[in-house]
Amino acid sequence: MVTKFDVVQLWGNDVVGWEFVAAEVYGEHVREDKLVVWEELSFLTGLCQVPFCFMGDFNEIVQVDERQGATSLPRSTVEFKSWIYDMELMDLGLTDRRFTWFRAQSCSRMDRVLVSLEWLEEFSKTSLQGDPRGLSDHCPMIMNVTRLEGGPRPFRSLDSWFTHDGFLRMVKEEWRSTGEGQFMDKLKALTVPLGRWHRDHFGNLDMRINKFEEKIKKVDDMVSNGVYDGTMEARRKALVSTCKKWYIRKEIHWK
Repeated sequence: MVTKFDVVQLWGNDVVGWEFVAAEVYGEHVREDKLVVWEELSFLTGLCQVPFCFMGDFNEIVQVDERQGATSLPRSTVEFKSWIYDMELMDLGLTDRRFTWFRAQSCSRMDRVLVSLEWLEEFSKTSLQGDPRGLSDHCPMIMNVTRLEGGPRPFRSLDSWFTHDGFLRMVKEEWRSTGEGQFMDKLKALTVPLGRWHRDHFGNLDMRINKFEEKIKKVDDMVSNGVYDGTMEARRKALVSTCKKWYIRKEIHWK
């Protein structure tokens, strides 16, 4: 149960509207089950357009040095890192210890806190530490949070969006769909479709670029093996041209 009293204690005053979504999610061990959990978290995030964080045992590492004695990463780790990237999450660093789970001689960093960019804008001073694990296999995770005081979060857009042919058309359609209303209200309503459009068209830039690079390499390999026809060079030029666009978009995105 979350009561008005609880919310006031967290918020500091009673001038607040709130919703509570209860969710119990366990970090599964099997890859297929992990994919289901991550999909459910993505769905939950789509329902709640607020700053958020995921904290707990994900049963997954993201770097080789996060598991004692590991020399390679499993397939699920690559997919987990891709999910973090697509969700635009920040993996809070743990500076006071290397591992959070211990069993005999085995130890790993399976417990972590993932926060959205909006969370860091609201709570600029967010830090993570691990306490002694005592009798448990896991170390308690302590997140220290400080709210940034300074008014409402500003509306932002990315220059890279304007390199996509369908961006302005989408904005016009979504703007019209908001109907009549105050400018700031319409602008706030636009943030949801903008976030969805960004994930659909600019999510995981590296994976998109790698896909085109692999196709270009296949064409080069075919030419190297003596397979060549009139359409081969045209196909390669088209792939290089498209791949170049994604290189530019990625550069503009990070700027």
